[in-house]
Amino acid sequence: MRCLKPAVLFLMFLPLLYACNKDLNVNADWQEITVVYGLLNQSDSVHDIKITKAFLGPGNALDFAKIADSSNFPDPLDVTMEEWSGSTLVKTFTFDTVTIHDKEAGDSIFYFPDQLVYRTVGNMGVGDTYKLFIRNPRTGSEVTSQTTLIHPFAIDKPQSYTKVTYEPGKNTVVEWDPAVNGRRYQLEIRFHYLEFPVGDTTAANKKDKYVNWLVFSDVESATLNPPPGASTMKYNIPGDAFYVVLGGNIPVDPNVSRTARDVEYIFSVASDDLNTYMEVTEPSNTIVQERPTFTNITNGIGLFASRYNNRKDNPLVLQLGQITLDELKVNENTKNLGF
Repeated sequence: MRCLKPAVLFLMFLPLLYACNKDLNVNADWQEITVVYGLLNQSDSVHDIKITKAFLGPGNALDFAKIADSSNFPDPLDVTMEEWSGSTLVKTFTFDTVTIHDKEAGDSIFYFPDQLVYRTVGNMGVGDTYKLFIRNPRTGSEVTSQTTLIHPFAIDKPQSYTKVTYEPGKNTVVEWDPAVNGRRYQLEIRFHYLEFPVGDTTAANKKDKYVNWLVFSDVESATLNPPPGASTMKYNIPGDAFYVVLGGNIPVDPNVSRTARDVEYIFSVASDDLNTYMEVTEPSNTIVQERPTFTNITNGIGLFASRYNNRKDNPLVLQLGQITLDELKVNENTKNLGF
């Protein structure tokens, strides 16, 4: 008898199992989920934040994405940002809605050419904490986040008064001081040159052109708060790569001549949260394709972080050394480019 009891119990509950509703409704009751994306840069005086709502409905989600009302809130949100220095409130920024009309097809799967963003105008300090507050006046829901700004930093090598050389088979060194609150570094070298018809050196016919060379994009600092005199960060740039990049980006044209001008070192620095977000969203190189979700938005999802670019505050423009100018004329990758 003892062996029959489990079987009897199963038969008793069997009708209940069949009585269960087997339909799965993925479109559950509506729940407000705020999606926030904003990157602060103290070099800018205009600051935009993209704020939308998550959506789901019957049918193809890609079709819903093309409709602005699917992801825009029906009423404007109350958006403010506070600048704090320690425990002192320094300034409050108020955001207003702005419609941008130049979004191109293919930029994303969402609606275009118009997109709604929240914008504020004003200069920011350095090293302070910025607290974001987003309130929905219709529902009373509040979303918050905060970030710190990245301090400007010094580039130690090469110096602005020196000429830079890219020599095949050798490395050119770039060194810089780690920035406070900076975690991830990217260096892009912009090569400027003049282009004009062969034999025609008339100033009016000369065109300013440039080629961007992404040297690295994933160099990370070991600390966010480097002490005074901390060790510099360093990267060896292969000299051969300079000519390979130019040869791959400047077309051969026997009807034009070109004159090399200078190079510009453009550093972009990401905060710790932005670096983490980039790491978890980068394509996986392993068989594990599912990546964790990262957000630093309270009561919502998305990212509110900071970045810094030295092009405005501390531009580094360098003249090219004679070795480089001569190599442009004979290197296998650039000898047919008319330099």
